[in-house]
Amino acid sequence: MSTLDPFVVEVIRHGLSAAAEEMSLVMTRSARSPLLREAGDLSSAVTDAEGGLVGQGRDIPIHLGAMAYTVKELLKVCPAEGMREGDALIYNLGALGGNHLNDVKVARPVFVDGKIVAFALSLAHWPDVGGTWPGSYFAKAFDTFQEAIRIPPMPIASAAGINRPVLDFILHNVRDPVACEGDLLAQIAATHAAERRIHELCAQHGTQTFLDAMVRLHDLSEAEMRAAILDLPDGTYEGEDFLDDGGPDGAPARIHVRIEIKGDEALFDLSGSSDRVANFCNMTPFIARSAVAYSARIISGREMQQNAGALRPLTIITRPGSILEPGWDAAVAAGNHETSMRIVDAIFRAMENVIPERLSAGGPTTSGLLAFAEPRQGLPWRMLYEVHGGGEGARHDRDGVPATRVHLTNTSNTPAEMIEANYAIRIEEQSIRRGAGGAGRHRGGDGVVRRYRVLAPSMWLTTCVERNIIPPFGLQGGKPGLPFRITLERNGVVEILSGKANMLLQQDDLVTLEACGGGGYGVPDRG
Repeated sequence: MSTLDPFVVEVIRHGLSAAAEEMSLVMTRSARSPLLREAGDLSSAVTDAEGGLVGQGRDIPIHLGAMAYTVKELLKVCPAEGMREGDALIYNLGALGGNHLNDVKVARPVFVDGKIVAFALSLAHWPDVGGTWPGSYFAKAFDTFQEAIRIPPMPIASAAGINRPVLDFILHNVRDPVACEGDLLAQIAATHAAERRIHELCAQHGTQTFLDAMVRLHDLSEAEMRAAILDLPDGTYEGEDFLDDGGPDGAPARIHVRIEIKGDEALFDLSGSSDRVANFCNMTPFIARSAVAYSARIISGREMQQNAGALRPLTIITRPGSILEPGWDAAVAAGNHETSMRIVDAIFRAMENVIPERLSAGGPTTSGLLAFAEPRQGLPWRMLYEVHGGGEGARHDRDGVPATRVHLTNTSNTPAEMIEANYAIRIEEQSIRRGAGGAGRHRGGDGVVRRYRVLAPSMWLTTCVERNIIPPFGLQGGKPGLPFRITLERNGVVEILSGKANMLLQQDDLVTLEACGGGGYGVPDRG
């Protein structure tokens, strides 16, 4: 590999990233559900033959970090020797480098000259995967079996085409089989697209050069991460943040991190976090690692290629039985995007006085999820999975941005026109929540307001919102922003809703979400 042309390595790096980007484009252009087409709740990646991440789309960081483990864990139970050209496997189990069960993966081995050289990996959040509650988010779930259908690795396609019995089995266990089938076919098509691009790279540069380049890319990312850690002062730093509830007697659930920086290596010890909680806010250890990997990149203050090599200098510790490693039977639907964000915030708090100029104050570190489900007699359910941003936390040199998403999520809200054209819902207001940002030398950004009027005879609602009780924090003396607020108006009576609940709505109900503001940065100016 010493003879590798660095320009060729760079061309292959961009080719792998472009292949992943094309996968995501195929998904957004051909998926069925608005959650994928409009909100973009999907991610795409390319790994090497051993499952090491080498190329990724500009998608959702929490997905992409976990996808660094997804194929690696798959190969432990489905050895490469049993795979054939044209195969595609579907699965969603958390134990296989996964997250929550709504995130369905399709993995395609890419063969060149009879050997696997890479995997194309598509992840899509399905609007429903069965379980107790429509949308597969059940706030009071005490185990994962209440949440959704659990799909072990199954051959969804081969060189002969779609495996119809497997597809039919899955579609008979979801509430909107039409949307799910369309989304799955889009995932399969996306992995085909990446396969073509990988074949082109091997044909253009030679298969051995392609393989050697991926090894070099891992080494380069490791060197970048080590150099970034070396720039940080050696020491031990601790930080904590809290989920609104889930602890004993409904108290806030603690997320704690102890960071040890020593030379060019960093240890992140999360074992001081809360025990497993009796709701859906537990998370898989792969998501915990994803949150740490993201945070390490942010505190480095550098743009770097994020692949398997970047993980080598990081040691990440979770505790069995904790909220971050609760066992594979735990309910984890919300941990994916709620608890993971608490890890990022805890790491920021730990480093607040070390690298304050690289950090932002607290923001909408939550999905801000309202999930509506409309039953229809004799027809598939209509599922609307709607996420909401809020005010970004301020930074040392500027105010926070209003109405945005931060950190591990990278999804969009669904346009009002799309909602009203596809669901029995009318959007009565979409506006900025003025004054929601926290005060400081620089102010936090403002949140958003959105009102949903139910037009159907009945509709099922799930709320999954953090920062509903504990507001986004300020940094360096800045003040916190306002927390989220969700209300239900029925027959002229307004009720404040819990941030994590399931309920049945009636026709003419008005649900209002007021998103949090960002925290301020620096002590507010006097006078």
